[in-house]
Amino acid sequence: MSVTSVTTYGRNGLADWLVQRVTAVVLLAYFVFLTVFIACNEITFALWSALFAETWMRVFSMMALLSLCAHAWIGLWGVSTDYMTARMMGAKGNLVRWVFQSVVAVVTFTYLVWGVQILWSVS
Repeated sequence: MSVTSVTTYGRNGLADWLVQRVTAVVLLAYFVFLTVFIACNEITFALWSALFAETWMRVFSMMALLSLCAHAWIGLWGVSTDYMTARMMGAKGNLVRWVFQSVVAVVTFTYLVWGVQILWSVS
């Protein structure tokens, strides 16, 4: 098993590239929808609660949350493997990269679990 098969999201660079683009489209659609919704309505707590009480909005939000997590992981993994190397950071470059990727993974997972809890909790 190679290092890239453990640390990347997809099987190869092309799969990562495709996931990055698809998640970007989902995020764009989500934020365009929210922007138009906010621009066209006087936002009240009741309206906002009613919007997020709809199953389709929860599913759309869940898709956006999963997309954000995948997009962030692939992007930050790419940055860390490109710029946090022993050649660029000295002897401890690989350790710095490992710590950075571990922190990103923990934070991303935490946000995912927290987002699922918020979206699907019964109020």
